[in-house]
Amino acid sequence: MTFDDHDSRGPRSTAGGAAAVALLGAIAVGTVLYTNGDGGGERTAPPPVSPSPSPTPSASTSTAAKSAPSGTASLSAGAPDALPSPLARPAVRPEQAFPEKHVRLKDGSRYQRVGLATTTDCAGGLSAESAALVDRGEGCARLTSALFTDVERRSRTTVTVASFRRAEDASAVFARVSTDPVAHRVVPLVPQPETGLPAVPPGSGGSAGSAGLFAQLMTVRSVVFAHGQWTDGAGPEEAALARRTQGLLRYVHDHVRAYEQGGHG
Repeated sequence: MTFDDHDSRGPRSTAGGAAAVALLGAIAVGTVLYTNGDGGGERTAPPPVSPSPSPTPSASTSTAAKSAPSGTASLSAGAPDALPSPLARPAVRPEQAFPEKHVRLKDGSRYQRVGLATTTDCAGGLSAESAALVDRGEGCARLTSALFTDVERRSRTTVTVASFRRAEDASAVFARVSTDPVAHRVVPLVPQPETGLPAVPPGSGGSAGSAGLFAQLMTVRSVVFAHGQWTDGAGPEEAALARRTQGLLRYVHDHVRAYEQGGHG
C-alpha cells in the first residue's frame, strides 16, 4: 500500500412574544378584550386612567412614556447562524485520528504506534469490493491508517479511517462491511523491520490481510476499521485479541468523532 503524505512510520417559540406585543398594542389604543371568568362572554375594559403629569418630567421618563414597547428580538452579534456541519470540515488527518504515539486505554492496557500512513487515493488501501462500492458514490476523501502493537509485541492492530465526502456513502460502506468484514476489509500496514514485528504473522497463510479479527465503527462521515492479529501466530486467545482490537478501535473512533463534531485539530 502506497500512501502519499506520510510514510509507514512514521434546534424559540414566538407565540408568547406575539401575544405580549398584541396586548401592549391594545392597551395603547385604550381597549382590550378579555374573557369573563363566569362565561359571560367578552367585555370591553375601560380606557386606562392616565396618571397626573409630573411637574417636571425628566427627559428619560417622557421618552419612556411615549415609546411603544417593541416586540422585536434578535440574536447577539456573536451567535452563529447555524451549527457547523461535520461535512464542512476537512477530512480527518493522522494527527487528529492518532494524536499519541504511546497510548494507554481506559482498561490500563498500553500500546505503541509503530506505523502511520495517509492518502487521498483510497482505492489502494481498500479491498476490491470496497473500492467498487466507493466508486458508486462521490468517493472517499482520505484514507488514514496507523499500526499499533502492545508493549510485549504480541499483537499488531491496524486501525484505518476512511472519510467520505457524503454521509450516505459512509453509511453504505459501513452497512456492507458489517455484513462481510473479511471481503470488505482494509489493507493492513506492513511493519518496518526495526519494529521487531514480522511482515507476515505466522499462521496467516502467507498473506498479512488473510487472518485475524475484524471490527468497525462509524461516525457521521467516516468508517473506522480495525484489524487485529497475533504476531506470534497464537490462535486460541480470540477473546484477548478482541479486547485489544476493539479497545484501539474505540480509541480512534472517539478521536475522529470529536474532530468531526468541531473539536481541536
